[in-house]
Amino acid sequence: MSTMLNKHFDQPVIGLGCMNLSHAYGTPLSEDEAVRALHEAFDMGYRHFDTATLYGGGKNEAVVGRAIKDYRQSLFLASKCGMAIGRDSGVKEIDGRPETLRAQCEESLGRLNTDHIDLYYLHRLDPKVPVEESVDALADLVQEGKIGAIGLSEVSADTLRRAQAVHPIAAVQTEYSLWSRNAEIAVLDACRTSGTRFVAFSPLARGFLTNGLRDVDNLVDKDIRNNMPRFHKDNYRKNLALLDDYVAIAEEAGCTPAQLALAWIRSKGDFIVPIPGTRSVDHMKENLAAGSVRLSDDIVNRLDALINQDTVAGPRYSAKQQTEIDTEEFA
Repeated sequence: MSTMLNKHFDQPVIGLGCMNLSHAYGTPLSEDEAVRALHEAFDMGYRHFDTATLYGGGKNEAVVGRAIKDYRQSLFLASKCGMAIGRDSGVKEIDGRPETLRAQCEESLGRLNTDHIDLYYLHRLDPKVPVEESVDALADLVQEGKIGAIGLSEVSADTLRRAQAVHPIAAVQTEYSLWSRNAEIAVLDACRTSGTRFVAFSPLARGFLTNGLRDVDNLVDKDIRNNMPRFHKDNYRKNLALLDDYVAIAEEAGCTPAQLALAWIRSKGDFIVPIPGTRSVDHMKENLAAGSVRLSDDIVNRLDALINQDTVAGPRYSAKQQTEIDTEEFA
C-alpha cells in the first residue's frame, strides 16, 4: 500500500466526510455547531477528515480549519480542487487547468489554516484538460510541500493509469456502497494492483442504508437527493422494499443498519477506507464503532445478492450529473 499516506489515514479504519456539516444534505449547521461536532469527532477518535473547495462554496474548509487548528499535527487532512462554485457564475464549475488548481490550493490552505494538506484530490476530471496536465500541476504542489499526496475522485481505471504515469496517485475517491457498485467494474482492481488506496464516499447510500429515510417528502428543498433518480418517489418506493430484509440481516449480525453497510465495505479489502458523513454526533459514534464489526462470508454474499446494480431502481445520477464523472458504468 501507498507509503505517501501517514498513519492517521486509516487508523481508525473509518474516516469522516465533513461535507454535510455545511453542504448538500438537510439544513446546514451553524459554524459554531459544526466546530463543536468536529471537536467531538476528534475526541471520540476520528483522525481522517475529508473536505473540499466546493463544499459550501469554501465554508466547509473554513469550518474544518477553525475546528482542527489545535489538532492539526494529530490528524489526516484531505481536500479537493478542480470543482468549485464560480465567483462570477455562482454555480458549480469543473476546471482542471494548472493555474486554477494552484490558485484553489492556495485558497484552501488559507481557509484550512494550515501550511499543507495531506491528501489533495482532483475532485473531477475536466474533459477539456488532459489528466496528465492536472496531475503535473499537483505534482508541483507536492514538490513545494503544499500537499503531501495526490488523489483523484470519480475517475475510471484508464484515467488512473494515465495519471500514475505522471506521478504516484495515493488514493482514488469514488462513491461506493451496496447500491453503488461502479467501482467494482475496474477501479477497485486497478487500485488493488497498484497499491492505491480506495476511499469510499457515500458508503451509507446517502442515508438509504441507515434505515432513517423512509419518506423522501421529508427532504428539504435544497437537498441534493431531490435531483437523484433513486430518490424519486416511484424508484424510492421500490428501493424501500429491499430494506426490511436488509435490516433483518443487520439484526442477525448484531449491528445497526449503518454499521452493516460500513462493515460490508470493509469486507471488500483492507485498502478501502469508507468516509461516512453526518452532522449527528451520535451517528458519528455509531459509524466509528463499525470498524470493529466483522461479517461472515455468508452475510456478505447475502448482502451482495440483496442490494446491487440489478436490484436497485434508478441510476445514481441524473443525466446532467452523469456528464461530470469519468467512472465506468454498468451496461
